[in-house]
Amino acid sequence: MRYPDGGGLTAVERARRERVRFQAAGMFAAGLKPPQVARAVRVSRKFAYAWHAAWRAGGNDALRSKGLSGVASRMKPAWRSWLARALEQGPAAHGWTEDQRWTPARITLLVARRFNVRFSRPQLSRILRQMGLSVRGPVHRAAERDEKHVWVWRGKTWARVEGR
Repeated sequence: MRYPDGGGLTAVERARRERVRFQAAGMFAAGLKPPQVARAVRVSRKFAYAWHAAWRAGGNDALRSKGLSGVASRMKPAWRSWLARALEQGPAAHGWTEDQRWTPARITLLVARRFNVRFSRPQLSRILRQMGLSVRGPVHRAAERDEKHVWVWRGKTWARVEGR
């Protein structure tokens, strides 16, 4: 099952689902049929039949959680802690002096320089989200912004460009 936040089940949720499967195994051992077990543990009949087949073939061990699915991330926990510290230091500490914004391209380059691993933007966004960070635009407008100049530009220059 895919989750919109890119996460999946936590260890606690996996353990809870495993307890439900073991509860179902006990019911199978007591002689209940899969449709009865499905109603009792509030799962679909399809799951109950699949669990029953697995239980018959391998006992309770066949119903154990297999752990996390998918390929393990190349971003090691130690790298994540280093990245968190590096992001706290700011872009200037790592050579970007023109402004103080962390862009996805800069973060990707920072990780590539340090660990010789390049992550795609979706991968990087997922990693940052897992670290409790997010990729977003600047919150404030530029300090140099001149509202009168912007108003004149919109009225004259933009009107000409849009007219084409």
